[in-house]
Formats: sequence, structure tokens, C-alpha cells
Amino acid sequence: MNEKHASCLACRVNERTLMKGLTALLFALFFTGCSFNSLVTNKVGDAVANGGNTYAKDDDPELIRAATPFSLKLMESLLDQNPKHRGLLLAASSGFTQYTYVFVQQDADEVEERDVKAAANMRERARHLYIRARDYGLRGLDSAHPRFISTLRTNSASALSATSGDDVALLYWTGVSWAAVISVSKDNPESIADLPSVEALIYRALELNERFDHGAIHGFLISYEMSRPAAGRDAESRSRKHFERTVELTQGQQVAPYVALAEAVSVAKQDRAEFEALLHRALAINVETRPEWKLANIVMQRRARWLLARTDQLFSE
Repeated sequence: MNEKHASCLACRVNERTLMKGLTALLFALFFTGCSFNSLVTNKVGDAVANGGNTYAKDDDPELIRAATPFSLKLMESLLDQNPKHRGLLLAASSGFTQYTYVFVQQDADEVEERDVKAAANMRERARHLYIRARDYGLRGLDSAHPRFISTLRTNSASALSATSGDDVALLYWTGVSWAAVISVSKDNPESIADLPSVEALIYRALELNERFDHGAIHGFLISYEMSRPAAGRDAESRSRKHFERTVELTQGQQVAPYVALAEAVSVAKQDRAEFEALLHRALAINVETRPEWKLANIVMQRRARWLLARTDQLFSE
């Protein structure tokens, strides 16, 4: 998965929205359960789904950890009122995916050495949250292309043939969240059987717009190419090409591609020198250069430090 997108973290609620009538809206949604006029719900839903990037520019991940669940539950409450709001479905899919990767799955990785049971519980929670993200993405695609969900598993080519550039974000986030479900469900054959659907979504998105979100699809494929069951002998070569393209599209200002290549390729090849060089390059990136990526870069630099601290465990002499 492309960690850059931790920069959004479901933060579609901007300050103006919060200040203008949100208190009354939440009271109705959470405490009375009443239905709002669809026009009002749509307007608020649009504001939530298309809000500013205040969170992405924040330099305090723990503040965002605490704030994001409110945003996610607000989206879900609005979706109860308007289940086919495409913008909200996309925001929920991307938001749950990013929140889970940054604040649940990475926590599980860091805790595992001290408490295996706690890490397992975290990953089980992550699995449920990723499923929620995947299902919101599928609903978004189904709302634009009727019977998309039922057709995808039986005839993915047919399901995807009607998709266009307008669907790339939903294709990407649905594929990424679904891949994440599989990554934390390795002992579940039913989940692994879904890999063809994941690949169909991701490669269709790549076909439609390989430059999407500064190379997000290429960034995801850095790791995925090395982990897929039918990776083949040229998996490393494909992974490196995706890395080079991501760095090109981000002008070398995102931390995530360097971390992804170090974890996916350098460890697999047992190339300690490259591993350390990539992570030090990631740590050298100035998070102030691109404010819109500040949070994502801070989060991934933390992972780079954690990985460097584990170098002796990851590499044999």
C-alpha cells in the first residue's frame, strides 16, 4: 500500500463545516436518529467529502490519531442518510484504509516483539476495519455501475470495462483496502482467493491513470509486486520500476517509496547496504518542503527509524 495516502487520513471535515451547524446535525444523527432532508444531507456530505487538507499538513500524528475517528463516524452517519453518496463512499474507503494502516497495523508491527497476543488482536481489528473500507469502495463503484459487485468476482473484465477515469480513486482505494484485508488474513484461504479481484482493480486503475495522485498506484505496487503469489523472477525488476516512477512523480519528496523499497526488496534480497541507504535517504527528506505531505512524511520517517533499529534482526551476517 502507498503510505503517502496516510496524508489524508479521512480528514474531510474542515473548520468552516464544523462551525456552521454541525452541532445540530450531529445531535440529530447520533441522538435522535431522525432523517434529514436529502438536500441538506447532500450538502453536508459534499462538505465532509471535499473538505480541506488541514490534517495532511499537521505535524502531530497523535493529535490526528485522536481526531480521525470522529471524522470517520461522521461520514458513516451521513451515509446512513444517503447510502449512495459517491464522495462520502470514497472518503470512507480511503479514510478507514489510511487510519487503519497508520494507527492500527503499524502499531501491531511495533508491539509484536513485546506482546505477540496484543499484536494479533490489533491485526484482527485491522482486518475488520479494512473490510469496512473495502465495502465502502465497492459500494461507490456499484453506485455508478449497477451490478458491479456481483459481476466483479465472476467476470472482472466485464465489470471493469465500463469504468473510466472518474472511477480511478475508487478503484485504487478499493483495491488497496482489499489487499490489506488479505495481508492480515494470510491463514484465511477465502481471503487469498480474492487476489484476482484485487489485481483487476489495481491494474485497471493503473491503465486509466498511471499518474493518479502523484504516482500512488505505482507506490502501492512497489510492495505488492514482491508479495503477490505469482510474482515470478522479474518481480524485483517490476518493483524497482514502480519505485523509480513514484520518485519521479513525487520529485523525490515523499518518504514512503524509499521505505517501501527497503522493506519489500532490500530485505528480500538481503542487501543491507541498500536497505540502510534507502532509509537514510527517507530520513533526509525535509517534511516542510511539501506541506501537503507533511503528516505522511512524518509518519513514514517514524517507520524508517523503527526499521533501522531492527536492522540486525532483518539481516543475517
